[in-house]
Amino acid sequence: MAPGPDLPDWADPQDLDPSVRSALRGLESRNADRVARHLVTAGTVVDEDPELALAHARAARDRASRIAVVREAVGVTAYHAGDYAEASRELRAYRRMSGDEAYRAVLADCERALGRAEVALRLVHEALAEGPDPAETVELQLVEAGARQDLGEAAAARLVLEGGLGGRPTPSGVDLTDDGTLRLASAYADLLAATDDPAAEEWRAAVDAAAPDEDDDVAFGEEELLEAPGEPDAPVEAAAVEGLDDAADDGPDFDADVEREVAELLGEVDPPEDGTPH
Repeated sequence: MAPGPDLPDWADPQDLDPSVRSALRGLESRNADRVARHLVTAGTVVDEDPELALAHARAARDRASRIAVVREAVGVTAYHAGDYAEASRELRAYRRMSGDEAYRAVLADCERALGRAEVALRLVHEALAEGPDPAETVELQLVEAGARQDLGEAAAARLVLEGGLGGRPTPSGVDLTDDGTLRLASAYADLLAATDDPAAEEWRAAVDAAAPDEDDDVAFGEEELLEAPGEPDAPVEAAAVEGLDDAADDGPDFDADVEREVAELLGEVDPPEDGTPH
């Protein structure tokens, strides 16, 4: 196994979220310490150097590939780094291992970024049909509007955003102190500008006036995600290393299940006859 990038002296496992530290307790103590330090480093540098953050997250995965939150961390950092194929694979693996559906909007956005807007729309509609909470609904609406624009359906994208803003919105008639509303309004202002609508300037001014001064830090386990272009990297091969009790990868059956799920979404294979969910 490649050792991964050097760990900085300031990377302290105690800075990791307690729930993540708890998930690492099954590892050998020295291995758990290194995994935790890689995760702390990844979460700290992801905004300024997403590629380095991804390298640290991958190093954690090489040592603890069967820990769900580690796969989550790789997916989150890959999304930040613009490697949407890896982000999709890792977040699907995380969902299978944990049962957590928190990243449905992110997975749909990955499909959109990979040029599969129709698949993104299908994932959005499936998630919306399950009655998500208001925060996730906003994320899904943003992805849906973006996918509609990708397909050249600006009018449909506008309807999605206007629906999220309450229908026939005006800058003074929406609550821009609400983060979700602010994000929808920002996307709406961009759409109006792209379609040369004269109301764009008013919306952009209102959004800029209401925008917070600082962005929140990234924390694994929360959906604080950014979007950037990127290309998939080659997979990292894990090898057995003395003293690393969880260094092996998940095996061909698990990987094949994740790949089959993606193929089903693309319509390349039929779903299982027994209706088993993926």
